[in-house]
Amino acid sequence: MATEMSVLHKISSNVKKEAAYAVLDRQATRIKEELRQGARKPYKEVIDVYWGNPHRTGMKPLSFVRQVLAACLYPELMKGDKLPADVRQKAQGLLGECSGGSVGCYTATAGTPEIVHRLSEFITRRDGGVPSHPENIFISPGSQWSLANIFKVLVNREAPTRTGVLAPVPCYSTSALSIEELGGAVVPYYLSEEQGWELQVEELHRALESAKGACNPVALYVINPGNPSGHVQSRKSMQEVIRFVSEKRLFLLADEVYQDCVHGEKSGFVSYKRVLAEMGPLLADTVELASFHSVSKGCMGECGLRGGYVELVNLDPAVMKHIYILCSTDSCAPVLGQIALDLMVNPPQPGDPSYPLYDVVRYAVEIILICRMFKRPIFLGK
Repeated sequence: MATEMSVLHKISSNVKKEAAYAVLDRQATRIKEELRQGARKPYKEVIDVYWGNPHRTGMKPLSFVRQVLAACLYPELMKGDKLPADVRQKAQGLLGECSGGSVGCYTATAGTPEIVHRLSEFITRRDGGVPSHPENIFISPGSQWSLANIFKVLVNREAPTRTGVLAPVPCYSTSALSIEELGGAVVPYYLSEEQGWELQVEELHRALESAKGACNPVALYVINPGNPSGHVQSRKSMQEVIRFVSEKRLFLLADEVYQDCVHGEKSGFVSYKRVLAEMGPLLADTVELASFHSVSKGCMGECGLRGGYVELVNLDPAVMKHIYILCSTDSCAPVLGQIALDLMVNPPQPGDPSYPLYDVVRYAVEIILICRMFKRPIFLGK
């Protein structure tokens, strides 16, 4: 006998929308099974790059990262000298910062305080001295988890008009899913393919105008460097975006998880937070910004460890309180993911025992990524 929840029409329409976003994954699984059963096709294998899963494609993990993680999981490895001295020292320090001296313990909601503090120091270094404050940083089980939580704060289910979020096309599908899952509306803006997938502020104005009468846009979501476009925004483009969100009173969400994947000769990553700070107090002290980073991409590629963070800028303290409460419903991010974040922003330095191997492995990974970057248009053009 069927229960009420076993009847499809009883399931929330927001949940059923998830199926529409899993089409590529389901299709890949079906084709793989057909190939396994001997079906004749013009190809012999399916290369699954839909999820952006670097280690699945054969990318090797960084030895230093895995050695520290191994020592934290099994401290007996630190006895003797099988592991480099800096690995043992790092693992001992990290375990000393864990409650109970074990990675099996919960941490504070926002993350291990010492790791959060070091993330703040990294952001300050990255942004040329623009100050970062630990109390504005929340470590999470990946950047998408943080993004979904900020969407929860922004999307008002009880409002008479649906909440809208401007999002790029093309865009990673789970971002749009998170918005619609909450009952919000995705307001698409189209990146210019003719201009190398550039974000043009005129298109933002068009998208905002198109939303009139359909929803109430409250935020702009940007991905820089772009996914899947690969476009890297210039300072000028980012300044235009910041002026746009200030004029239209929109919350700015900057997905910056690919910041370590910029390899073009004339390209370089600069964060939205840094550009905002350089535009003077009228904007720097008023534009609300959430920026996201993760261990899942770049030379780390540690998707499975689930480590990311969000840094919040210019949010009202009352809002910050509710974000803290929202984050606390999941206790804390995985401790191994938190440790991976710490290792990402504080890698071995010249003179450290692990540095020579770390430098060689990281360089090799970068070369492979660059070679694949140049091969991609040739391959897709066939």
